[in-house]
Amino acid sequence: MRARVINSLRVQPGNMNQLAKRLGVEYRTIQHHIEVLKKNSLVVSSGDHYGLAYFLTPWMQAHMDIFDEICVKLRFEFDEKLN
Repeated sequence: MRARVINSLRVQPGNMNQLAKRLGVEYRTIQHHIEVLKKNSLVVSSGDHYGLAYFLTPWMQAHMDIFDEICVKLRFEFDEKLN
């Protein structure tokens, strides 16, 4: 699930409601995974309350090639289309 969140944020940043809808999961699921990703400095937030949006950190953006390599090796497939 965290790989799907990262991939979704790569395509388009968004708030938790948008991510939940985009990924077809419950809000609380996204909330849990975003907290873990933030704790590990892979995502950051900007804005406040309902306008709080999540983005990949510059470090994560700089290392997306490694993320992609791991996903290929683990045979992760994403439903979300990359633009």
